[in-house]
Amino acid sequence: MDAIFPPTSRYALTPTGTFLRADGTPVAYLKRRFVPAPEAFALLQWHTVLQGERLDNIAAQYLGDPEQFWRLCDANRALRPEELTETVGRRLRITLPEGIPGAPNA
Repeated sequence: MDAIFPPTSRYALTPTGTFLRADGTPVAYLKRRFVPAPEAFALLQWHTVLQGERLDNIAAQYLGDPEQFWRLCDANRALRPEELTETVGRRLRITLPEGIPGAPNA
């Protein structure tokens, strides 16, 4: 099966399943994605939220891609992306992708 999502998507590695309707029609679906614990990410640095900042701009600044905002959500245990920038002064973890180890005490 061809990839449903691009490799940069939060769902790229999420498996799919098939449900059979009563009439036998198969319906493909995306299985549940479990958000990894923030401790599973190697910390690169901290970012302090400023007034009026947007998460996509922060992702672009640190990760080079505004669509990678979901990585900041995962690394900071946020269910709603907007919660990361609604409090001025909040410190956000900027991390490597899950499973990529960083240098200890870098």
